[in-house]
Amino acid sequence: MNIANGQYSCMAIEAVDALSLAFQALADPTRRAILARLAAGEANVSELMQPFALSQPTISKHLKVLERAGLVARGRDAQRRPRALVVTPLQQIDRWLESYRRSWEEQFASLDDYLTGLRKEGKSRGRKKR
Repeated sequence: MNIANGQYSCMAIEAVDALSLAFQALADPTRRAILARLAAGEANVSELMQPFALSQPTISKHLKVLERAGLVARGRDAQRRPRALVVTPLQQIDRWLESYRRSWEEQFASLDDYLTGLRKEGKSRGRKKR
């Protein structure tokens, strides 16, 4: 079974939609930087704004995209609304990529075998010519 058929036959429509939302959210470097910051721990909008030259509404829009993709969860601590990283969508992406990773590894192993064969063939030819 090839990768594409395996992926489509094993995934529910909701999973494909969730992956699409996650990839869409991860496509922006600012959102990836926000996720990297949240990997270190919870932070509120003010804390997330600090490394960027962006306004609070702009950061909030990025957070909404991340929340819709399920990558960020909003908490409540009195007046504070901390955001936290949610790793489940990232784990789903990793599982989705695994079949591609295996295929690439097999192709690289095959290429390595081919190149090793060429080297051996070249060495044996060099010995015969002398």
